Amino acid sequence: MALLLVTGTLAITLADAVSGPQLHFALFMGIAPLIAALRCAYRWTAAVAAVYVLCQAYIHARLVPDWSLASKVVGIFGVALVAVFALVLCRTRLEREALYARTSMVADAVQREMLRELPLTAGPLEAYGFYVSAQEGARVGGDIYEAVQTPHGLRLVIGDVQGKGMPAIGAGHEVLASFREAAHYKDTLEAVAERMEQALSRYNARSAERGGQERFVTALLLEVRGEDGTKVLSCGHIAYYLVRNGQVTERTDGEGGLPLGLGWLTGEARQSVAVEPVGDDWIVLCTDGVTEARGADGTFYPLADRLARWTHLEPDELARTLRADLERFTGGQLKDDATVLIVRRGPHAVPRTEAEAAAEQAAPDQLSMARAAAA
Repeated sequence: MALLLVTGTLAITLADAVSGPQLHFALFMGIAPLIAALRCAYRWTAAVAAVYVLCQAYIHARLVPDWSLASKVVGIFGVALVAVFALVLCRTRLEREALYARTSMVADAVQREMLRELPLTAGPLEAYGFYVSAQEGARVGGDIYEAVQTPHGLRLVIGDVQGKGMPAIGAGHEVLASFREAAHYKDTLEAVAERMEQALSRYNARSAERGGQERFVTALLLEVRGEDGTKVLSCGHIAYYLVRNGQVTERTDGEGGLPLGLGWLTGEARQSVAVEPVGDDWIVLCTDGVTEARGADGTFYPLADRLARWTHLEPDELARTLRADLERFTGGQLKDDATVLIVRRGPHAVPRTEAEAAAEQAAPDQLSMARAAAA
């Protein structure tokens, strides 16, 4: 870009020298250093500005004999001001780009810590899928997901915070952090959900004190213990889909439970439901940002039909296909955070032994004892 601008400036100056004093096209070349300031590095911008100043000085000194000395001095002074302004503009742009890069790096690191990148692996389970935030430029928003291997089995959660985008991050972070902790220490999914609700209640209380909005969270928890012990607990979340032998079935196991943050309305304890999966079953979890995404004609995205059409695809390819199809369907105009998780047993998964599970259970206690000794 800089070489092109320098070449253009020299060519137009040469054209002015050939055409005589009647036309001065080079007077319009003040745009060259400004373009360089917006597109080029500082030293290249300085090179373009220097060539521009030299060419303009030559024109004012040699090609405008009818101008007075004072007019020529004023003209050259104006040219110098344009060059200086271009250099200041370039420096400011570069400083802001560096600040943006540092800020983006920090924000990216924070967002990666909050939501792990897909695919997830927890023991023999693999979870492929995608997450799209409704807020442009954000990695996270109002949807949460996690899969962890615990002494109580493999546990997975997908959730949707009331609201969308950046304002919903706080509530989502509280619920997700409480799940990651409780999943390792609580014996049942009901106890895990209760701990998640307690964390959300504390967040809502703090938010209300600051004049913020209290939020609720729909969530679906899945637990896999061994080959057959699988349970599902729904906290007001939408249905999930079971893919078995190429057939897609919408499942509403445990439906009816209140979302997290609203359990106080009835005071009734949530109940998990036992399911009987087959070894090669797939489970597809999603948030309502997918099922309620609308096309140009106002229709909802037909997730079940799309799944039935593509059950022959591998999970990673299915995730990519679904995301591309969802964006085509909505014209790239998603109105809410959208998450899909495609969960299955890995083809080469080896279940943990009881000794390994006991060792993991004991590890946190050993860490606490070590910290106490150090203190």
